[in-house]
Amino acid sequence: MVLAAYGRTSGFGVDPIEKKPLYHFLPGSTVLSFGTVGCNLSCRFCQNWGLSRARDLGRLRERATPEAVAAMARRLGCRSVAFTYNEPAIFLEYVSDVAEACHAEGLATMAVTAGYLEDAARRDFFTHLDAANVDLKAFSEDFYRGIVGGSLQPVLDTLRYLVHGTDVWTEITTLLIPGLNDSDREIIQLSEWIADNLGVAVPLHLSAFHPDHRMLDRPPTPAATLRRARALAQAAGLKYVYTGNVRDP
Repeated sequence: MVLAAYGRTSGFGVDPIEKKPLYHFLPGSTVLSFGTVGCNLSCRFCQNWGLSRARDLGRLRERATPEAVAAMARRLGCRSVAFTYNEPAIFLEYVSDVAEACHAEGLATMAVTAGYLEDAARRDFFTHLDAANVDLKAFSEDFYRGIVGGSLQPVLDTLRYLVHGTDVWTEITTLLIPGLNDSDREIIQLSEWIADNLGVAVPLHLSAFHPDHRMLDRPPTPAATLRRARALAQAAGLKYVYTGNVRDP
């Protein structure tokens, strides 16, 4: 098997690290972000589906060796490089080589990932990373099987592994979709699981959904829903809970 996307990207961007979102890792710095194409899940609500559901490599225009990526980040004044836009676990070999080149230049590396990996791949993938934001898409097996095309347990296993088995700085994002994963009961269960299994200091980002891809029949998430969810998560003991994709002082 050959990783056809190796050394090819769908484009680069310079972002605030908080946009990943990571609020407690190199705050105030900029990060060089890039991805490839494809995914190992099939979320009906994917907000980057042009890349994640691409059927060929036609979206990959820029070629970049691992050393070139690290040099570009240095030149642009970034303190880290992010593997994002699509699921980076599927281009693990490229991630590993870019991360080694970045570390040689004194740069940190991070991934925005769904955390849907088996144990062996999980250990290979996160060995090369300094930080991760993991999408915990819901706290329901039915949601994962029916909406995402995967299962919940491997993601929970990834989160436990990251927090207790590595030095990778970990934050979590949950996209709240009206009527699907935003009930008080599910938010409380999710928050209590984080508190009991990962610790109350792991940051949780509650993000607003907007209609996209194959889920155009749901309304955007009201800001009031995010504020309610944040209060429930805090009541469950979580210390660092943030709202995202909305203006919220």
